[in-house]
Amino acid sequence: MSAAAAPLGFAAAGAPNTIAGLAVSFLPMLMAAASFFRGFGNDPEGRVKDVKKIYKYYDFVVVGAGSAGAVVANRLSEVEDWRVLLLEAGGDETDLSDIPVIAAFLQLTDIDWKFKTEPQPTACLGFQGRRCNWPRGKVLGGSSVLNYMLYVRGNRRDYDSWAAMGNEGWDYNSVLPYFLKSEDNRNPYLAATPYHGTGGPLTVQEAPWRSPLATAFVQAGEEIGYENRDGNGEFQSGFMIAQGTLRRASRCSTAKAFIRPVRHRKNFHVSMHSYAHKILIDPHTKRAYGVEFQKKDKIYVVYATKEVILSAGSVNTPHLLMLSGIGPAEHLREMNIPLIHDAPVGNNLQDHIAAGWMTFLIDQPVSMVQSRFENLPSILRYQLFSSGPLSVPGGVEGLAWVKTKFENQTDDYPDIEFHFVSGTPASDGGAQVRWIHGQSERTWNEYFAPISFRDTWSVVPMLLRPRSNGYIRLRSDSPYDKPIIIPNYLVDDQDVKVLVEGVKIGLALAETQAFKKFGTKFYAKPFPGCEHLPLWTDDYWACCTRHYSSTIYHPAGTAKMGPKWDKTAVVDPQLRVYGIQGLRVIDASIMPNVVSGNTNAPTIMIGEKGSDLIKEYWLNGDYKR
Repeated sequence: MSAAAAPLGFAAAGAPNTIAGLAVSFLPMLMAAASFFRGFGNDPEGRVKDVKKIYKYYDFVVVGAGSAGAVVANRLSEVEDWRVLLLEAGGDETDLSDIPVIAAFLQLTDIDWKFKTEPQPTACLGFQGRRCNWPRGKVLGGSSVLNYMLYVRGNRRDYDSWAAMGNEGWDYNSVLPYFLKSEDNRNPYLAATPYHGTGGPLTVQEAPWRSPLATAFVQAGEEIGYENRDGNGEFQSGFMIAQGTLRRASRCSTAKAFIRPVRHRKNFHVSMHSYAHKILIDPHTKRAYGVEFQKKDKIYVVYATKEVILSAGSVNTPHLLMLSGIGPAEHLREMNIPLIHDAPVGNNLQDHIAAGWMTFLIDQPVSMVQSRFENLPSILRYQLFSSGPLSVPGGVEGLAWVKTKFENQTDDYPDIEFHFVSGTPASDGGAQVRWIHGQSERTWNEYFAPISFRDTWSVVPMLLRPRSNGYIRLRSDSPYDKPIIIPNYLVDDQDVKVLVEGVKIGLALAETQAFKKFGTKFYAKPFPGCEHLPLWTDDYWACCTRHYSSTIYHPAGTAKMGPKWDKTAVVDPQLRVYGIQGLRVIDASIMPNVVSGNTNAPTIMIGEKGSDLIKEYWLNGDYKR
């Protein structure tokens, strides 16, 4: 993105001051069109108003209005006698965030926390400073406003394994009703099955437009032996056109699904631009009783008469817990933070890492080259008819789950997920993707720049169950200093071996008739930093993967759920923080292990189930026992 877009708040960090062509003019034109049509009532849910008067006492204070927090606030405020305050560090969604294809433009903007990992010795080697960008939503709706909208639940065995660890009530059959509760699936062939719901707040459907390459992807999967099936249904293994959190060809964030429809409830307050400093905890009774936060240069303290619910996400939740005195004792002493409870907060960090470099050239003009949809006819088609390439979620048109040689071929437990993109980082000529991924100058100039604006496609193999895990720690005792993020990507060599096998399956797709009819050829230019290795060997593929190791933005596990005998657990199966009364964590950080798929839908499920756990406790009299 260019500095010309800076007045809109959408200039990518590190991008050059000028970018030739339509990339300069496209965003202002799209913003103007979106605002124009919104003025004609294209926003039926209405915008959320910031609370004018913040009460001193609420029954529940929810910190974080993201994929889980928005759900929790909605469901708790269903009880008319309960006062609920939802705190969000960011503001409301923008007009542009509704447009699916430009998801990448939203990263590194004011609605992104703009986190970065520490330099990695085993991954991110082809990025600036060997660091991966970690976008997280700082906005109503959280990361559901920044993400690529892919609706994926994971594998049945993920949840059954959670229950087997001692987390009663988190097996697949127990959590499936919560997926169905949220969902309003608009694709009839899916909605008619027992694995999908209708009538829920969250709209799910396929994009209304697709390129010929999307169809080829599914056909290629069938050629190599996989079925075309719903990966959220009875079986996961297979190829499919992506399902997304889309409504009328626009993004359906959790703010749009869960907050806007209930914004007029008298017992529900939303406070935006409210930066949480810490959870207030009585050191003697070990009870959480409120939250301290800053808003417009003023420090507020609000009290929760029942509970504080921390839904700040897998980075900010452990950050706030540690700032509040809950965390590893030695680390908190180093930060000069009074210890309230010694807990393994910030440990067990897991994320899905992927080989993001795979590039295939084609000789037909059918891919999503950015200049093809950066024009007024494309905008009008989108705004008037809710169709066209602008409706594709982040350019990801297909998903697949495949099994490498390391998995039992008779089990439905794939270890690789493919994201199929009808383009590559070169498709925009360097305007955005290179910056959001943080490519080094060498990576861009030597590998991607020579094929700028060429017709290409890519398949991104994502490691579903990483063995490597990392941790999050405080940088200082200031809530404004971003935490230290050490994901330890690919430290375990087995993770690389699985990804290399995923690469090979991706290469096999290019040899199918489905893709050959487009003149598909693997882009055979040696990857920068790996030229010293024999080409097309396992060592070469591993090197490429370590250089262009892309996060798929799924951090999880940093406030692990587990039974009381699990010394690595931070919360119990009721999501209550061990050692502290009146405090729960409800977000992706409670996952014992990251699910085998994208994490947005599971996080919404956690919000639904967590809300019911709270209602059962307070409405059924459990708190009196």
